[in-house]
Amino acid sequence: MATASPDELRTQLVDAVRELFTAGVMSHSGHANVSARADGETMVISNTGRVRQLRPDQFAVVRLDGEVVEGDITPENMEIVSMHTRVYRTRGDIGAIIHTHSPAVTGFALANRPLPCRYEALLRFGQAEDVPVVPWAPRGTPESLEGIVRTLQSHPLTSAVILANHGLLAFGVRPMDAAQLVEALEEAAGAELEATELGGAVDFPEGALDAVRAGMRRAL
Repeated sequence: MATASPDELRTQLVDAVRELFTAGVMSHSGHANVSARADGETMVISNTGRVRQLRPDQFAVVRLDGEVVEGDITPENMEIVSMHTRVYRTRGDIGAIIHTHSPAVTGFALANRPLPCRYEALLRFGQAEDVPVVPWAPRGTPESLEGIVRTLQSHPLTSAVILANHGLLAFGVRPMDAAQLVEALEEAAGAELEATELGGAVDFPEGALDAVRAGMRRAL
């Protein structure tokens, strides 16, 4: 995985967040947190919970063991740090993380229901399976973190997880990859809900997702 400097990652993360607002897939509150892996030991992470006007100076550099090495993290955001670090430590292929409450996907989170993979755009971003649900636990607690880790371990090819009663975690190699996946997930969730008016969405043909997943494994 190619690495970039912290300054380059700050710019990439700001651009990714701007893309999400331009696409109209963010919650009205603008709540989110974003990060990118700087190298094998550190990440760059937003230090504010509201990212509507996110600036390059609103980031900290944090080791994957949780130590802040540059910038500041407010106490209310420290629990987010552990969520991001555990994802990076669990999946070495993940280079960027976006956590947000995009409206249609959050509907699936409130229903505690996986988001089905029935929208072809998801395949372009490597999501060739239903987006799994992480059981609810208080944010930042060991139970919450272990739930995320267990879900990632049992779904090693997923590029996103739904946090029950909370929101979405989406992953990518680069920040813009994660942002584009959020857009596709929000479109998929909205389309699923619209399809119910037409009798319900229809699965891909038998064997289609297995073929896509086999290709993904060969690419790893």
